[in-house]
Parts: sequence; structure tokens; C-alpha cells
Amino acid sequence: MEIKPLIEKAKAGDQIAFTSLLDFYWNEVYGFMLKRTENETDAEDITIETFAKAFDKIATYNPEFQFNTWLIAIAKNVHIDLLRKKKSSLFIEITDEEDQQAYNVADTTPSAEDELITEQNLSQLLQYIKELKPHYQEVIQLRYFQELSYQEIADKIEEPLNNVKIKILRAKKLLAEIIQNKR
Repeated sequence: MEIKPLIEKAKAGDQIAFTSLLDFYWNEVYGFMLKRTENETDAEDITIETFAKAFDKIATYNPEFQFNTWLIAIAKNVHIDLLRKKKSSLFIEITDEEDQQAYNVADTTPSAEDELITEQNLSQLLQYIKELKPHYQEVIQLRYFQELSYQEIADKIEEPLNNVKIKILRAKKLLAEIIQNKR
């Protein structure tokens, strides 16, 4: 397969070219991240994020370098960002005595206010989702509400796995834009 014409088409916004590039390079990027993370879910998430960033910034791709090298560099940066997020979310260490005091005080039952806020947030999110096109609503529903795997979604809607990944990626981006525009 000739990659350079696909890259040029992708730079021009051709979605089929994007899909072809994703199909061609998916296993390479995913395999690289799987070796690095030793976690299939993290590797998949990083790979999806890598292609999202690559397609957002494809105009900046320098053809002097191999396309796969560029993708791997993006993947490394996404992985580093993920590690930083995980590291910054670690808790400070507390003593057993402090832990026991917190345990004695803490009531994990949500208050009426907590339940109302959660219900309102979910209701608002569902309204935003309804603004998406039906095929995007469907993949969001299957992935995040029915908690199906990418493969299960592909089987259910009878589409290739990579198409499902791209649809979910686009749906999340569009949903984020809708939410951002409403604030």
C-alpha cells in the first residue's frame, strides 16, 4: 500500500484515508504500547488517543520522517501524560490511626443532595448525547451505558472493529464540543 498519497488525502480531510491509515498502523502502535504498558486496556486507550491526536495534527506531519515514527512519538507522549496523571492523583500517606479516625467518621451513603446532583448531571449528559447523530448515540450507549467491549459493539452493529473505535472516538470528541459550547 502506498502511504504518501493516503497521508496527503488525510491532510485534505478525507475520512477514508484516515481509516486506511488507522487500519495500516493500528497493530504497530498498539503492539508498541502493549509492550510498554503491559496492560491491554491502557495500550488500547493510548493507541486510540494517539490516532485522535495524529489526525487532529496531521497538517503538522513532516514527510521527511516515517509516518510510523511520528505516530510512535505521539504514543510515547500520550503514555507519559497518562503516567503523569496517575502520579498526580496518588494520595498522601496517612497513618493507621488517621485512617481509623476517618473510617469512624466517614459515611459513604450519598446524601439526598448528592443523589440529586448525580441525577441532574446524568440527565444533562443524556440531553447532550441526544444532540449527536443517531449512529454516534448508539455507540456511546453501547460502550458507556451497556459497557460492551469494542469487539462486542462491532459484532452488534455489524461493522469492522476499527470503524467502531473511530466512531466512539469521534462521538466522544463531538460530545465534548457540545458540552464545551453549552458552558
